[in-house]
Amino acid sequence: MSADIGLTGLGVMGQNLALNIAEKGFEISVHNRTYAKTTHTEERSQKEGKGEYKLKGYESMEDFVKSIKKPRQVIMLITAGKAVDLTIEELCKHLEEGDTIIDGGNEWYENTNKRAEALKAKNIGYMGMGVSGGEEGARHGPSLMPGGPEESYKHLEPILTKIAAQVDDGPCVTWIGPGSAGNYVKMVHNGIEYGDMQLISEIYDLLKNVGGLDNQELHKVFAEWNQGELKSFLIEITARLMTKRDDKDKNNYLLDSVQDKSGSKGTGKWTVQEGAEQAVPLPTMSSALDARYMSSYKTQRVKASKVLKGPEPKKGENIDKEQLINDLRHALYASKICSYAQGMNLIREASKKFEWNLDLGKISRIWKGGCIIRAVFLDRIKNAYLKNKDLDNLLMDDSFAQEMADRQEGWRRVIGLAIQQGVSVPALSASLAYYDAYRRARLPANLIQAQRDFFGAHTYERVDDDGNYVHSEWDQQDDNRSVE
Repeated sequence: MSADIGLTGLGVMGQNLALNIAEKGFEISVHNRTYAKTTHTEERSQKEGKGEYKLKGYESMEDFVKSIKKPRQVIMLITAGKAVDLTIEELCKHLEEGDTIIDGGNEWYENTNKRAEALKAKNIGYMGMGVSGGEEGARHGPSLMPGGPEESYKHLEPILTKIAAQVDDGPCVTWIGPGSAGNYVKMVHNGIEYGDMQLISEIYDLLKNVGGLDNQELHKVFAEWNQGELKSFLIEITARLMTKRDDKDKNNYLLDSVQDKSGSKGTGKWTVQEGAEQAVPLPTMSSALDARYMSSYKTQRVKASKVLKGPEPKKGENIDKEQLINDLRHALYASKICSYAQGMNLIREASKKFEWNLDLGKISRIWKGGCIIRAVFLDRIKNAYLKNKDLDNLLMDDSFAQEMADRQEGWRRVIGLAIQQGVSVPALSASLAYYDAYRRARLPANLIQAQRDFFGAHTYERVDDDGNYVHSEWDQQDDNRSVE
């Protein structure tokens, strides 16, 4: 028994995380259901580490587990669902009391709770750990979101702090909280990611099909934006995507050959479902999810394009490009803040419900590096929550509130332009609607509640008698006439 840690599940993420651990000087044992992946990982380790990495593969689960120092720590990077349960079952044949299993996959948080409770009876620790950053992040430094028993985290901490992405104020990892808090926070991270990607795609659509910018001009815009307040991983790669030539035809750009159908693996849907469960509005993320679903209706959309009438975008016609680019920059920034605000509100409400006592400032900090949604303004989000941990909404932070006010003129202008030219901008529109609804002291929900009381006797509160619910006979008119 000599390995500091074990890892089973050597897909793209698992293999790269294992190599990251080995590169940082830790001895690691690896295992995979298909042994060929284990040997491939060993070969990569030999090549990349020039024989210095302490990584060893095992074909049997028993030998794999026995090779790890006690108390054993085993990371799983397995596809969520039944495969995780089968792997846990196999691991438990060989693990002992005091050992810990760490699920590093994107798992539904309630499944983590069930598994942790079942393993508690065997005195085996169980943690759910979000891992963000994709293949590159896993290999060179991801953002890690571990949740579960704090004592288990402390045992893992020396390894996690070394392999995580490093930023100006430390490694991008912290103990998130008890139970399934780590999985939950990673789920919300992915929901924000959905919103971010949709917002950028809508901006791209308007720049290209309303502004008439070609790919080189698009590259220049996104590259310039990545030098300022919009600096982020997604803006950076968007700039790079614009100028990649198509291998099949070097005269064309590869992006223009990509089918307009986007997939999803479920975490965005989980976030939207949780928003409904916790009664937290997530309009930007919901719109992003709907947009992915709409994109999959490609065949129907092609048919509809020949039947349904409406305005068509006029590329560059009567458009002040400089003004449009500036307005879109403001619209994107303001909408992104709304999206992050929605995500942080969901985390806060779940924290209250499950008594996790989550620190939104710490969570914002570990997203500064390694993960897909890393962005320069996360430092300001961190500071907003450090200044006021009970902040009702990110939009209420003084500096963000002022920025939203300063940027909304261009925001409103581009949404109006999109509507006039028949370009769908669901996430940009939903973000502005969220902002406008949140800043109004009175909404038309009084009519909805009156309707509910009329047809279902659901009762309502009066503005002059807050806290008491009453029911009225709405069809009893003052002049004794019935509603027809």
